[in-house]
Amino acid sequence: MNLLRRLLGDRTPDGFPGELAAGEDVVDSARVEGGGHLVVTALGLWIPDGEGARRVGWHLVGKAAWADGVFTLTESEETGEAGAAVLLTDRAPVSFRLPAPGKVPHHVRLRVDGSVRSRHRQELAGGGAWFVQRKIPGRDGVVLQARPDPGTDAELVAAIAGEVAAKLATPHD
Repeated sequence: MNLLRRLLGDRTPDGFPGELAAGEDVVDSARVEGGGHLVVTALGLWIPDGEGARRVGWHLVGKAAWADGVFTLTESEETGEAGAAVLLTDRAPVSFRLPAPGKVPHHVRLRVDGSVRSRHRQELAGGGAWFVQRKIPGRDGVVLQARPDPGTDAELVAAIAGEVAAKLATPHD
């Protein structure tokens, strides 16, 4: 069955527990040591989650690193809004050992980089923040995301992000 599926263009790994959205085709996948798969689609990266799997949208991949057979993902979580901007906080990184990664790390890098339209680092008292315009998979337009460093005044970052989002939404003469 696996060979027939692959011949017909279905790259979904056998036993994959995730529920793909309509039209969400698998681009590539790699088996994770200890169980599950990393699965790359146009909408995001599916990761093992308990007995199942869950998708992390490309716009919520804060960092992805590949070294010594280990893929490390830092997922960002939407923690608030400032006008049309979204405020993010990074979750703790999670690591996956991939015995045969294939091109999964490469595909992840391409998708994450492809979601970024612009980025700016602003140093502030107590740290700094990243302001990033990103494309959200499956939706038109871009969203401004602001991610303060730990210890940075989150209210200040929210105020700046709200002002910037308002300026970006106003057409220039």
